[in-house]
Amino acid sequence: MVNLKAIYDEYCKLGKKAELTSAMWKKICEDAGLMTKKKTAKNGLDPAEVDMIFTRCKKANLIPYANFDKCLHQAAKARYGEDNEENYKSACDALHAPSMKGTTKADGGGVTGRLTDTSQYTGAHKERFDESGKGKGLEGREDLAANDGYVGNYKEKGTYDGKH
Repeated sequence: MVNLKAIYDEYCKLGKKAELTSAMWKKICEDAGLMTKKKTAKNGLDPAEVDMIFTRCKKANLIPYANFDKCLHQAAKARYGEDNEENYKSACDALHAPSMKGTTKADGGGVTGRLTDTSQYTGAHKERFDESGKGKGLEGREDLAANDGYVGNYKEKGTYDGKH
């Protein structure tokens, strides 16, 4: 038999809550293969039935671990047609850690690589990065005034004291 507390905690962590939300309860049913597209004549766990089980087991819009077992019993009964220990065990055995199917992955190469290569930047954008590709921060975005008392095109800067 699987460790129900560990699976419960994994889904709670995925939902960023201390207890199960409606979305995470639905994800548990989907990942375990308990949920069907449509309800058949005798049995089946369609999305509406999953929501009804959540409503019957929730406390303050969350399912605490104390009610998780009750939810699984109701889901097994709805899915397999009878509320017996064999159906409950088969529903529990189908449980596993959350799957991440359908999530996007970062693209490491191709277009993203070309767009983030700072050596290919031109114009004003090129000035924002040093030779290693590290950003210069504010210095690369703004013309900073020197505030040293000289005008911009003065060629003999710093030589006043030497002449007088």
